[in-house]
Amino acid sequence: MDLVLFGIQGSGKGTQAKRLAEEKEYVIFEAGGELRKIAASKTPLGERVKSFIDQGNLVPFEIIMEVVRGFVEDLNGGGKRILFDGIPRDMDQRKAFMAMMDALKREYLCIHITINEEDAVQRILGRAREQGRADDANEETIRRRMALFHEKTEPAIRAFEAEGKVIEVDGEGGMEEVFERILLAIE
Repeated sequence: MDLVLFGIQGSGKGTQAKRLAEEKEYVIFEAGGELRKIAASKTPLGERVKSFIDQGNLVPFEIIMEVVRGFVEDLNGGGKRILFDGIPRDMDQRKAFMAMMDALKREYLCIHITINEEDAVQRILGRAREQGRADDANEETIRRRMALFHEKTEPAIRAFEAEGKVIEVDGEGGMEEVFERILLAIE
């Protein structure tokens, strides 16, 4: 069964995704990473994606879904499980994601890593200081991204919840504790 990971910035979602991929043999689909990889290719799709990224614009929904579908189709039938990180981000992506998964006959479960927002902000700021990451050092930018998560992604999570497809996992505490909770949730 495939997994869809949800969590506000700073919830540890990316860290947990990597750990699950290593220990439970999931292939990660991380939207941003895949788009950057495609932008670096010299394909017509890569050129289109690169033009959006270079101009600082969001890559349109249709292109993102084309990228997701290509990724899943490449793995379909090979028995590999996919861990989706960063998709679906809103109700439109949710609808297209569900249609694609149904068409490809892939089962999935959503894991929502929850964390207190103030703790998440402090985690991100701490990580920015430790790693010298300027993109994460601005509290205003962090809060703007979190507001976008609440506005766009949470309605999609709630819709999946209404269908019984979401397990909430407490993201507070150490990485190991959270990982153990996720393992319990998926077993």
